[in-house]
Amino acid sequence: MDMQISEKIALVTGGTAGIGLEIARALAREGAKTIITGRDQDKLDRAITDLRGSAGAKIEGILADAGTAHGTTVISSAVPKVDILVNNLGIYESKTFGDIPDAAWSHLFDVNVMSGVRLSRTYLPAMLERNWGRIIFISSESGLAVPSDMIHYATTKTAQLTVSRGLAQLTRGTGVTVNSVLPGPTRSDGIEAFLRSQASDPSAPVKQIEAEFFATARSTSILQRMGEAEEIANLVVYLASPRSSATNGAAVRAEGGLINTIA
Repeated sequence: MDMQISEKIALVTGGTAGIGLEIARALAREGAKTIITGRDQDKLDRAITDLRGSAGAKIEGILADAGTAHGTTVISSAVPKVDILVNNLGIYESKTFGDIPDAAWSHLFDVNVMSGVRLSRTYLPAMLERNWGRIIFISSESGLAVPSDMIHYATTKTAQLTVSRGLAQLTRGTGVTVNSVLPGPTRSDGIEAFLRSQASDPSAPVKQIEAEFFATARSTSILQRMGEAEEIANLVVYLASPRSSATNGAAVRAEGGLINTIA
């Protein structure tokens, strides 16, 4: 299916690995001129080489920390116009609530929430003027099904849902949409280390550890496996396309049925 985004300009924050990398790949394959941001030059260069090899030449990179106000300035100076903004940058950690200092709360909010706030504030006005645009926040199932060992992370993901819905209300009657996507646990470079940190036997084979994780920590999952980054990317490309024009202000789940509610 043609997603009708050829020649659209797409910006994906945190696009050097994991979900962000696959979102960038999927957008580029559909013909969008895709720009990724990264905070490490070597990782950024490797990601660009990877994407150009598999998705064509319409890939650019910006070395900038989207989790800071300065990084937003660097990005907006390099890319003055964006048609599709994917606020993907995010970090997480597992930590007992009483051991989370103020600095950790502030850092997660800067990276997970304020990165999207600042960039949306930068690009939304021009989208409204052009009467077309897409803003997509990559949230998490943790924003609704809060893990007790990741309360600070979950709070930032709930905040993203609020920001996304609020921005959508500003697009009333226009061709601009703002939505969020809620992945479940998704396979990435750092997920094995996270799973081992949760396992009763950290030295066990990774398949056994993954099965234990879903049997205990994420027992409500219907999928009962890690999601793949490509599965999330496929949904994001749809939401980024004109074909999703009736979907606005939505929190779209891609968490394998982990959230055990209808609404």
